[in-house]
Amino acid sequence: MTKFTRRKFILTASAATAASFLVHGCSSGNNATTEVDSATAVNLSPADTPEVTTAKLGFIALTDAAPLIIALEKGFYKKYGMTDVKVEKQASWPVTRDNLELGSGGGGIDGAHILTPMPYLMSLGKITQQPVPMYLLARLNVNGQAISVANTYKALKVGLDSTPIKQAFAQAKAGGKGDLKAAMTFPGGTHDLWMRYWLAAGGINPDADVSVVPIPPAQMVANMKVNAMETFCVGEPWNAQLVNQNAGYTALVTGELWKDHPEKAFAMRADWVDKHPKAAKAMLMAIQEAQRWCDKAENKEEMCEIVSQRRWFNVPAKDIVERSKGNIDYGNGRTEQNSPYLMKFWADNASYPYRSHDLWFLTEDIRWGYLPADTDTQAIIDKVNREDLWREAAQAIGVPAAEIPTSTSRGVETFFDGVKFDPENPEAYLKSLKIKKV
Repeated sequence: MTKFTRRKFILTASAATAASFLVHGCSSGNNATTEVDSATAVNLSPADTPEVTTAKLGFIALTDAAPLIIALEKGFYKKYGMTDVKVEKQASWPVTRDNLELGSGGGGIDGAHILTPMPYLMSLGKITQQPVPMYLLARLNVNGQAISVANTYKALKVGLDSTPIKQAFAQAKAGGKGDLKAAMTFPGGTHDLWMRYWLAAGGINPDADVSVVPIPPAQMVANMKVNAMETFCVGEPWNAQLVNQNAGYTALVTGELWKDHPEKAFAMRADWVDKHPKAAKAMLMAIQEAQRWCDKAENKEEMCEIVSQRRWFNVPAKDIVERSKGNIDYGNGRTEQNSPYLMKFWADNASYPYRSHDLWFLTEDIRWGYLPADTDTQAIIDKVNREDLWREAAQAIGVPAAEIPTSTSRGVETFFDGVKFDPENPEAYLKSLKIKKV
């Protein structure tokens, strides 16, 4: 069993970022808040009035945080009675974790835009000082991440198949290059699992042939520029920024690994939700409405202009907008227009937190030793996944029945290499994988 203590995580990240410098992206447009109360406040009955009107949420500067930001900027929180919601930037996923462990009463936060496995790892006490019960209330998006590679490997045409880079890693090590690094954002998190799946599918052992290290998203491009890593997996806009600065290229977008894969989540401390169930429902309603707004083609430009501002991402809007529309310049001569692998916030049930998807993440964390093999996955999913609250909120804002899944499982999932994950038999999936720790 692997347990990443806070000290070990910080030391690992610090060593990997020793040669890095911070990225200071240009702000696009007005830096002032652009909050627009375009949402008309609903007349809440006394039975539906939130117990409190304030909550503190955290986000990382990634495009898939947009629903939390848009819900604030467009007045959706206020619409449902949450008149004093604060959405605060976090420096990294470890900081998000620490602030959730503190809670707003201790100077931290109540909920967050978060890597899907983290609420589970926190609830199990694997990445916190003690178990911190969490509820996963919604999926924020599917797709929208990428694995980028240093220009050093461009001639190898490394793409969805990682095999060509295996020999290059071996030769580099033999030539004395030393420790080769593949970066992700948090051990056991989504980017870690995409990176590991991609490497292992090409015969590269991520625990032996390369060092998989955590780096905060906003520092990925800076580290690639100073040759501190060979490859990284992160969400947008950092892959697009890498290409725009000609500092590397995109080998693949993660939807190519697994089409419409689950990614970030909206999660809150369980004690906050239990104490304020009406407020939690109101927050969920606002975020669902924001997800529907973000997915409309006519809103993409405005969404990107808003989140690019200094108070949010502090990057040029041009680094965000094209991939948000599904227009991908991979940086190696390959371009795609209207890609089916674009980030989705609502379409195709993107927001619904399928229990079967949470099971895949837990199974992968078992695969790589972040969780013990005897973890009672169904029991922890029963505690953490609150798809029941998602349904209540969706019905309350008038989501058509056709847009509300009838099953908590999306069924058998198929990956790019032909491997299948049957949520009815996760053990068979684990046994089929050649490279693993378990």
